[in-house]
Amino acid sequence: MLVVHAIFPIDPDSHDEALDLITSLAEQSRDEDGVIDYRVATDIDDSNVFRFFEQYEDEAAFEAHAETDHFQEFEEALPDLLAGEPEVTQFDVADASTVEL
Repeated sequence: MLVVHAIFPIDPDSHDEALDLITSLAEQSRDEDGVIDYRVATDIDDSNVFRFFEQYEDEAAFEAHAETDHFQEFEEALPDLLAGEPEVTQFDVADASTVEL
């Protein structure tokens, strides 16, 4: 399984436009083959920071995601929306299990 955690600091003046694009991106991404989960949340300390949590079956699914029209649309718009440098971390996960709380 491949897990991606991405952090995008968005310019406050572009918040609404970014939110629309991100909402559409997340909804369409969840319907892709090979996507286990795709969630986006705003940071509780700064509502202009969006945190992406993505899970893919494998590298091929992630690569296919990067080629979709909805991802390309987001990627093209992103430079005009950012208020700083994004951070993206990829994890190659061999095993995962549910934690009982």
